[in-house]
Amino acid sequence: MTALSIGKGIQLNSAEDLEATLRQIGATRYHSLHPFHRLLHGGKLTKGQVQAWALNRYYYQSTIPIKDAVVISRFRDRAIRLEWRHRIEDHDGAVDSEGGIERWLKLTEGLGLDTAYVESTEGILPATRFAVEAYVHFCRERTPLEAIASSLTELFAPSIHEERIAGMLQHYDFVNPDTMSYFKRRLTQAPRDANFALDYVRKNAKSPAEREAVCNALIFKTNVLWVQLDALYHAYVDGHVPPGAFVPKG
Repeated sequence: MTALSIGKGIQLNSAEDLEATLRQIGATRYHSLHPFHRLLHGGKLTKGQVQAWALNRYYYQSTIPIKDAVVISRFRDRAIRLEWRHRIEDHDGAVDSEGGIERWLKLTEGLGLDTAYVESTEGILPATRFAVEAYVHFCRERTPLEAIASSLTELFAPSIHEERIAGMLQHYDFVNPDTMSYFKRRLTQAPRDANFALDYVRKNAKSPAEREAVCNALIFKTNVLWVQLDALYHAYVDGHVPPGAFVPKG
């Protein structure tokens, strides 16, 4: 595999080959392996560095329902639109229920960040913005099959959420179960979403070329997640904060 694609020589002659390759991509490329996450979950970051992570990640979280609305717009099939629609409600919430974005704001508020500042996204890293917007663009411009395939990082999300909940509650006295509620909820939401997307690509990627496109879509999405952590590490661990971006106090 390369940084862009599965490369040559990988056999994708069946749905079983496809799933095995997707799981291999997750095992080697999911952002749980990034050094920044190792620092975050191991209690090695300062409060300011955790604030920077939560602030930047808010832009990704708050854009997910926009991305999902784009995915819905790609399908004439009502059943698929109905299935995908709950993802928007999971993040945006409903009139009488809290969504993931509100739960993420509990985290940023608990970390001492001003909510208006977080929601403005004025302090996020340029690389965060570019990566997230590239994800929306991908879902708009590539095939509907690839748009759904790009969500398959959710196959690997529960393990990182479990690690994050345990690690951050153990190591940081400035977080508590309430501020970590976003991740607890995703322990049940992510597997449901991932199972639908995996079943969809297994059934609808019918040729080796289509299966390759599915795998490359997942590689693209792992790159979207990985590069955000590269930027955080460069700015807040190595100390190269770009002009105008959030600067932790103390």
